[in-house]
Amino acid sequence: MRSVGSWSLSGPGVRGAGARFRITTVLLGVALGLVLGYWLFRVMGIGVGFWRPRSAPRPVVARGDLAADEKATIDLFRAVGPSVVYITTLTERVNFWTRSVTEIPAGTGSGFLWDEEGHVVTNFHVVQGASAAVVTLSGHSSYKAALVGGAPQYDLAVLRIGAPRDLLKPLPLGTSHDLAVGQKVFAIGNPFGLDQTLTTGIVSALGRSIQSVSGRPIEDVIQTDAAINPGNSGGPLLDSAGRLIGVNTAIFSPSGSSAGIGFAVPVDTVNRVVPQLISHGRVVRPQLGVRLDDRLSAYLTAELGVEGVVIMSVTSNSPAAAAGLRGTERDADGSIVPGDIIQAVDDVPVRSVDQLTAVMEKHKVGDTVSLHVLRGRRSLTIPLTLQAAS
Repeated sequence: MRSVGSWSLSGPGVRGAGARFRITTVLLGVALGLVLGYWLFRVMGIGVGFWRPRSAPRPVVARGDLAADEKATIDLFRAVGPSVVYITTLTERVNFWTRSVTEIPAGTGSGFLWDEEGHVVTNFHVVQGASAAVVTLSGHSSYKAALVGGAPQYDLAVLRIGAPRDLLKPLPLGTSHDLAVGQKVFAIGNPFGLDQTLTTGIVSALGRSIQSVSGRPIEDVIQTDAAINPGNSGGPLLDSAGRLIGVNTAIFSPSGSSAGIGFAVPVDTVNRVVPQLISHGRVVRPQLGVRLDDRLSAYLTAELGVEGVVIMSVTSNSPAAAAGLRGTERDADGSIVPGDIIQAVDDVPVRSVDQLTAVMEKHKVGDTVSLHVLRGRRSLTIPLTLQAAS
């Protein structure tokens, strides 16, 4: 054996150490291979398909019957859906170079069938400013519509289409005077152009007043939390029996989308206005035959410490003249002598010209009303038969 100092270059000790080194190296290699394989297959996803276990669709659990209220809602939608229509308004565009005129879509809205004559009710603001309109029925057939009449003070308009009678299914009418806060309501319309959309909610308030497109207030408006969005305008608000109780007209929302506060024109108003639009193209308003001034009336009643509407003057040959009502005059010394002060109509108090107008518009030509007036210090009840306003 050859040795250098204390180092041994051969022998059993050297062979044992070499064997241990080789075993350690193999084990490290195996470990590194396992780690690399895990990383490739699990982390990187290489070859995952070969390692996934077989799977099959899970069995479907039987649902059972629908709840009674769900069935009722489904039946309601199926029953009234054919009565709701989709309205596309058109406007004219003139080609600058050729001077040719074409009609292009201007907006969309909703409406519903009023009768079997093809009359369609919608909001006035849906068709306002349009040159034409197209009405699409639930079966997707479309018809050019003609404007029959409009009442901007109620935000209502009537169109007419020439569809076959068997496609015209009028919406059943209900009443709005007996509604109660909390009862269920259903709105059907075409929000954002998505036709035949149903939303549900409740009557959240009654007796609201909102401003119409004419600037005058619409009274006794229904407030609902059923989702109403752009495109729902003119569509029906229904009760749980599927009857019309209002026409969706506006939402209260800074963003322009439903915020849980929507408004509908009450059906009692609709049922009074629509027949007039069909017959006359406009609302025929009954008149007293008096001239009123809201600002001057407010000043005079404040001076006198009373409430009501002061008559400024009486029109000759009018119901007011026939009933002996008196207008405001001036004394010989120039002081103002207030005329009769209307304080109530049929026991309904009035405090402004708008309130008096709203009460009067609930009546029709030929009705007899009782005016409660203050003449000087005397309270009088004067019957008066309404005539058509000129």
